[in-house]
Order: sequence, then C-alpha cells, then structure tokens
Amino acid sequence: MHDPIAAGRRSALRAAAVQAAVALLAALAFLAQGPGHALAAGIGGGALALGNALAAGVSLGGIMPARVALARLLLGTLLKWSIAIGIFAVALGVWRLPPLPMVVGLAAALLAYLLALNLRFHPTGR
Repeated sequence: MHDPIAAGRRSALRAAAVQAAVALLAALAFLAQGPGHALAAGIGGGALALGNALAAGVSLGGIMPARVALARLLLGTLLKWSIAIGIFAVALGVWRLPPLPMVVGLAAALLAYLLALNLRFHPTGR
C-alpha cells in the first residue's frame, strides 16, 4: 500500500539529514579560519536542519481536514524559523560567534534542503 504522507515525511527528514551533512561540511570549510568560525557555520546550518526536522514532524502528521493541515503547515513553518532565529540570537548575543559564517552555513543548508527535496535522491537509484 502506498502512503504518500509517510513518503513525504521520510523525504523531508532525509532532506534535513542532507542539510545537516552540508552544515558539517560548511563547518569544516571554516575550520581554516579558526574554531569559532567553524562553530558558527555549523550552528547556522544545524539550526535550520533542526528546525526543518521539527517542522516536518509537526506538519506531516497524517490525514486531516484542509484547515487543520494548513494550520499545521503554518505552525511547522513558524516553529522552524523561530528555532533558527532563536539559535542565531543566542549564538550572536551570548556566545559572540561571528555572523558571516553563520549566514553562510544557513544559506548552504537551505540550498541543500531545497536541492534534496527537488532532486529526489533514492537509495535504490530509481
């Protein structure tokens, strides 16, 4: 039996895992400038990966009426960006991490997420 909701949830979580891997690669790229820059890049991408994973869990919860589905989608999006902005605020304000590597990590993770969702990577090669 084909379950499109479960397939969508798996696809979104797989894309969030790709996003986390790209955040790690961005952190490794900034390691040459120092551990603070690498941590900032990793936090920037990791915050969005965490937000997207939680948004997928909230938004893709099963078969429901359209109003509930739209509300869950909006709630998931709000949760994703609240987490990302909150982590950014803590990293910039409390930990005093450099902002440019954080933005680069966020941008790389966002592009990786969009590519992973649109290119539909399949482990079987189909």
